[in-house]
Amino acid sequence: MDSLEQTTMRKVFRRLVPFFALCYFVSFLDRVNVGFASLQMNQAIGLTAAQYGLGSGLFFLLYFLFEVPSNLLLVRVGARVWLARIMITWGLISGATAFVVGPHSFYAVRLLLGLAEAGFFPGVAYFLTLWFPSAYRARVMGYLLVAAPLSSVIGSPISGMLLSLHGLNGLAGLQGWQWMFLIEALPALILGIVIIQYLKGTPDNAHWLQAEERGWLSDRMSKEDAQRREDHNIPIAQVFSDKRVWTLATMAFGFFLTIYGVGFFLPQIVKSFGLSNAQTGFVTAIPYVIGSASLVGWARRSDRTGERRWNIALPALIAAASLVGASLSDDPAAKLIFFCLVAFGVFGALPAFWAINTELLSGSAAAASIAWIGAVGNLGGFAGPYLLGLTKDRTGSYTAALILMAIVALIAAGIALSVSRKMPVYRRV
Repeated sequence: MDSLEQTTMRKVFRRLVPFFALCYFVSFLDRVNVGFASLQMNQAIGLTAAQYGLGSGLFFLLYFLFEVPSNLLLVRVGARVWLARIMITWGLISGATAFVVGPHSFYAVRLLLGLAEAGFFPGVAYFLTLWFPSAYRARVMGYLLVAAPLSSVIGSPISGMLLSLHGLNGLAGLQGWQWMFLIEALPALILGIVIIQYLKGTPDNAHWLQAEERGWLSDRMSKEDAQRREDHNIPIAQVFSDKRVWTLATMAFGFFLTIYGVGFFLPQIVKSFGLSNAQTGFVTAIPYVIGSASLVGWARRSDRTGERRWNIALPALIAAASLVGASLSDDPAAKLIFFCLVAFGVFGALPAFWAINTELLSGSAAAASIAWIGAVGNLGGFAGPYLLGLTKDRTGSYTAALILMAIVALIAAGIALSVSRKMPVYRRV
């Protein structure tokens, strides 16, 4: 690699990836902090396990419906304005969760939160396709996606400790779970305002790059986009019937079913080990530490080898086997180890998966395909929590739901091996 490419990509990486990783960190935290709130909230407002699981998953229904329209609007109005709108509105609604009073208000706020946040991650993913050549995308997506487990690594202990706040600063009557929602909503509001000043649309107007760096990057991105248009150009309407898109959407459903199903209930599972809320926060963070390391490691491996299929399938197989182990084990230490391996597998599969996703199409069709794959996948975020809550209410355990998740992860691995060989592969140049 010549020095111009190295210098340019180093600057682009430092400018964009840490910032978007921070935004995604806050996004994921505001999605899943309801898991810690449930340790107090469920009793306070009278939620059963099934009602909690349903409400947690309802986030993904309006998210699903508005994911594609949101990403198309991002292309039309620009990432800077649209991503700022998303972050500010989701911050306001996430904070409003502190004031739910029963199942129906809980359902309503979760639906609105999904509506507000729809399009954020696929919008960021699409935006990054304008700045990073294909050979860099698994690593870039890996570093971006690592914010999800890191939000639980850092956010779980903080959320556990915030639950101990009661009636702070004279606002009598607010419980710890309410303070948690209010405090953790603030970063989204702040970052939404920062985006307005921070982002630039394309490499052509990046004042922080030298003229020759802007020229090199613009030329490289134009050539890759032209190649994708030649090889994979389709109208937006055909995105929704394209077999490649549905293949990736099916895999995404399996991954998100596990991530959110386990994520929303893991604090309750760990709490049942006999731990305090603060201890639950620290122990719940452990699987996400493993997941964070796995994301980075598999991302580097995928870009280094230029291989995507096995870098999706192998982690998915590990997750499937570990879900079975977690479902059959009664020992707290063994169960925790299995959940660590679940995180290692399911998070490790994501970088190569999203790299294929962003390499598939170009232009508005790319924005639509990324959003549609994410939208269908996020339906797994609705199904997973509801499945675990319903199973817990009816059987008294999570065993059947975890085994079903293992089957879904196994199917995702099989799809990756049988179909993704037809997807484009880009080796580093």
